[in-house]
Amino acid sequence: MASFTELEVWKQSRKIRGMISDLVKKFPIDEKYRLADQIIRSSRSIGNNLAEGHGRFHYQDNIRFCIMARGSLSETLDHLLIAIDEKIITEDVLKSFQIEYDSCLRLLNGYIQYLKKKKVDELT
Repeated sequence: MASFTELEVWKQSRKIRGMISDLVKKFPIDEKYRLADQIIRSSRSIGNNLAEGHGRFHYQDNIRFCIMARGSLSETLDHLLIAIDEKIITEDVLKSFQIEYDSCLRLLNGYIQYLKKKKVDELT
């Protein structure tokens, strides 16, 4: 694969990043430097880690960055749960995100398994 931009999981992370970017524009102003900033950072980190891992020479390095991307994905979901608790977003918004989250998580776990297999194949 020539570029990380060809990865379906990266494309899905980009979709999530866009959703979050649009969503936080509706957050209350007093959350601009608190929850909004945190959720923007975590959503951007998903794709950033996928890109950085893809640029690494060894499969194990790539796997490590994919695991960090998975952590950022979970962090993004947690921030949305906080937004629900604070009554900043609705359950419908969370449900919509959950669909994209589940898709990204499946793709990410599949990519990690693929990389682990490639790592083993390389050693044999």
